[in-house]
Amino acid sequence: MHPFVNVTRMARLDPRERAGLPDRAFAYIDTRGRRRLPIHDPAHVRNALARFGQVAFEDGLARERARKRLLNAAKKYKIVPVGFIAGQLQAERALDPRRDGAAPLPSGFVTMLMTDIEGSTALVHRLGEHYRELIDELCTILRRSVLGAGGHEIEARADEFFAVFEAPRSAVDAAVAMQRRLLASSWADGVDVRVRIGIHSGYPTSTETNYIGMDVHTTSRICAVGHGGQVVVSANTREGVKASAPDGVRFRSLGSHRLRGLPDAVPLFQVAANGLPSRFAPLRTSKSS
Repeated sequence: MHPFVNVTRMARLDPRERAGLPDRAFAYIDTRGRRRLPIHDPAHVRNALARFGQVAFEDGLARERARKRLLNAAKKYKIVPVGFIAGQLQAERALDPRRDGAAPLPSGFVTMLMTDIEGSTALVHRLGEHYRELIDELCTILRRSVLGAGGHEIEARADEFFAVFEAPRSAVDAAVAMQRRLLASSWADGVDVRVRIGIHSGYPTSTETNYIGMDVHTTSRICAVGHGGQVVVSANTREGVKASAPDGVRFRSLGSHRLRGLPDAVPLFQVAANGLPSRFAPLRTSKSS
């Protein structure tokens, strides 16, 4: 017999039992700390699948997080979530329009954005199998920020994320949105998730689904030298944004730095924006000037 979702009436958790469950035992926790949709055993996962559409989520991002947590729980208990599978595929297509033959990736002068989680190894050790849920939630935030700024997701691999934009300003808008959303997010087991972001503008070589070349390498190196919560950009990006910088966004010079694998020192700048941290340790490089 297939373990399809079977909607049955079940007893509600009593307050003491509910209070004893950890946060990860719920698919949805709102900003007031109210925990909804328990998913700690097969019966409650089935019930949450049946009741998901009845929950009033605070916003689309909260709904997407809860959906992914619920699907992960269904997979854990080998429950086939009838009705959810089609919805999941539809949501993934909306997040990656290239799957349905949409417009090709931009070419020529583009702006590349890469992210990386600071201290990801420690998070893996602390969260164990729940680290995957954290990555799912994080990718949802990153994707929404990229799509909201008109960008293109190129690759999401482990704790790294790569997106491309036709305009430098759009990449900076996306980076600021990412950091603001991350600051406003709460994470499983109360962990602190800090993401470093690097941005560079140039002329990479484009393939059908990705980019290669020295400019891609430069973007990766810029991302690697920053700190969690920080957005570091190259001089190319700063020059491209300068004439149309968003309100409240400034560029602080960090000097020129030697980046591993690059022949010359690269001038780097930190993006400063309302609501984001402004003080960080020196970049993790050998400063040139």
